[in-house]
Amino acid sequence: MKILCTICARKGSKGVKNKNLKTINKKPLIFYSIDQAKKSKLFKKIVISTDSEKIKNYVKKLGIDCWFLRPAKLATDKSSKIPVIQHALKKAEEYYKQKFDTIVDLDVTSPLRNVSDIKKALIQFKKKKSTKLISGCPSRRNPYFNMVEIKNKKLSRVKNLSKNIYRRQDAPQTFDCNASIYIYKKQALKNFTTFYDGKTILFKMPEERSWDIDNKFDFKIVEFLLKKK
Repeated sequence: MKILCTICARKGSKGVKNKNLKTINKKPLIFYSIDQAKKSKLFKKIVISTDSEKIKNYVKKLGIDCWFLRPAKLATDKSSKIPVIQHALKKAEEYYKQKFDTIVDLDVTSPLRNVSDIKKALIQFKKKKSTKLISGCPSRRNPYFNMVEIKNKKLSRVKNLSKNIYRRQDAPQTFDCNASIYIYKKQALKNFTTFYDGKTILFKMPEERSWDIDNKFDFKIVEFLLKKK
């Protein structure tokens, strides 16, 4: 397999300002995903997609190729990540003059994964012969039991079954997508429409390695866990 690793890190962020370069446990946040990718020894190439000269210069110091800047239209708050990865793949194939058949994307905001998570996810992906993989962990809140919404000014569960659920253990098991590891076959990435087409598999990770940084509170929690780790 010719595997490309993509790591996407734009300069803008509303939840935590400049979070991709913000120091966490004495290292910039982006360092952790790059370090894990390198230590895994799984990838033909590791490519960073960014719109930031500062990020570009920093990752070069780590020995990672970063020769292009992401277009502004792919670096807004509303930009979907799929076109960003597609763009990085296109740039990589042009630059290296080679084709990749599998793309592994490691999200910068989920630094608690470890190298074995990446390796095991890829093994599962190969074994199941799937076209897409996402990582997740058991949900802390279950839509069949203790997640609610207000409909027509009335409180109701997000998901209802024909029978009443009185214990969490009796509810169907659900998972939180933890934004840590994504794997795509090249054609599945190029023709992407949804993860929910019956061709995506779930790689299960423990909750303690599944915290995704979206705000300042998340940042403090992850910093605590990294120090403890």
